[in-house]
This record gives sequence, C-alpha cells and structure tokens, in this order.
Amino acid sequence: MTRTAVYPGTFDPVTLGHYDLIARSSKIFDEVVVAVAATSAKAGAMFDLEDRMEMIRRVCADGGLANVGVRPLDCLLVEFCRRMSPLPVVVRGLRVYSDFEYEFQMALTNRKLAPEIETLFMMPQEEHSYVTASLVRELARYGQDASKFVPAAVVPFISKWIAGGRGK
Repeated sequence: MTRTAVYPGTFDPVTLGHYDLIARSSKIFDEVVVAVAATSAKAGAMFDLEDRMEMIRRVCADGGLANVGVRPLDCLLVEFCRRMSPLPVVVRGLRVYSDFEYEFQMALTNRKLAPEIETLFMMPQEEHSYVTASLVRELARYGQDASKFVPAAVVPFISKWIAGGRGK
C-alpha cells in the first residue's frame, strides 16, 4: 500500500521552511502532494496560482524530490483528500505556539468533517522556524534581498515581481 501525504498551503512564495517540510515528508511518505490553495484569504498576495505551483515544481526538481507532485487546491481540504486513493495523511507545519492554536483548531474541524483523515504536525528545522512567506513578501515589497529565506529557484520569481514594479 502506498503511503501518501498532502501538504496544503498558499506558498506565496514557497520558503525554506516549506521546502524543509516537503523534503522531510518525501522521506517518510511514498508520495507527497503539495496542494496549493487556488485562492488566498491572506492580504497582499504576490503570486498567482500558476506561479506558486511552478515555484514548487522547480524547487522540488532542484532538490531531486521525484516523489513530490503539485496540484491546485480548489475545495475544502477534506474533499481534496477524499478524492485520493488511498486516503492521504495531511501534513501541517508548526513553527511557533500561535501556529499550534490555529492548526489544532483546523485539525479538529477536519476530523469532525472527515474522521478517516489523519493530520501529522511537523516542525521545520530550527534555522527556518522564524521564516514566513509574509516576511518574504514584506522584504520584496521594499526591494530587499529575500534570497536567504527562499530556495534558489524562487529568487527569479521574486526578482521579476520587483522588476514589474509591484514593490514600493
């Protein structure tokens, strides 16, 4: 039986912390599906769905993560998971205590909706625990170098975004 994980998020943009969880999940599971939210409730989105998916594809290709796929997430996470066979485990990242509160609430809600789907919480490596996509977006808006916080394949996307005049 294939062990599959789904790692959902907006990934706007994908950070070193995201990549850390993707890479480590790819060692635990036979298949990892990075489910990229089609729309973001977060203010100040930088990239559209296609760019975010392409960033993840490139980052995973650069890292040799052949068992990682990328798909759009355009429905409730539990519905996305129910469409898969076998049912996947949902992987969620926890950086700080406030992440736990939010993620715990979401996991319990998902369990109420779909008790057959399990959630696995993972912490990123310590050196990435403070990195957020919001931090990267803020740096980019002010034209600052964000390359220390994102995989190398993401840097050209950010540079193009800045060159397009979308920063301040």
